[in-house]
Amino acid sequence: MGEAFKRIETKMTYKEYLNLPEGERVELIDGYVYNMVAPSRIHQEVSMNLSRIFSNFLLGKECKVYAAPFDVRLIKEGQREDEADTVVQPDLSIICDKSKLDERGCKGAPDMIIEIVSPSTASIDYIKKLNLYEKFKVKEYWIVNPIEKIVIVFLLNNNGEYGKPKIYGEEDIAKVEIFEDFSINVGEIFKF
Repeated sequence: MGEAFKRIETKMTYKEYLNLPEGERVELIDGYVYNMVAPSRIHQEVSMNLSRIFSNFLLGKECKVYAAPFDVRLIKEGQREDEADTVVQPDLSIICDKSKLDERGCKGAPDMIIEIVSPSTASIDYIKKLNLYEKFKVKEYWIVNPIEKIVIVFLLNNNGEYGKPKIYGEEDIAKVEIFEDFSINVGEIFKF
């Protein structure tokens, strides 16, 4: 997320992350700190469109959608929460298991994550976060590219891996696979 996503050569745990100054925007990936800055106007419009579309669909349902900044703590097996070294703030997180929600955000993998890519975050979203979300078993991962006006959808298969992605253009209808009856007109995402 954001227009600049720069790794800082410092490692920390979730416990140290909690002591950062209020309002500081960072993510932890494998203990490394990544600074984030304010996203572009287009990024925010796409985020608002997606938030509206998902919020409208989920109204009155068990699942909830949360927009960044919203902490998602990904904790490795056998690791204590304060020792966790991965805390991300996806652009959108869809969570259907309410037991994962607490006052700090989400503890464990959301059912679905959406990242809106920008030129400076491309390698993070397309490679690092793709591998991270697969490792932690996020069922559905969307990479939304406002420049190319495409949505790339990765689904967890029976082997716990992301298979070949589906790619949707702005003229297409994208099926949200974690729900039986939810499809999105991709063009609605890119109205800005």
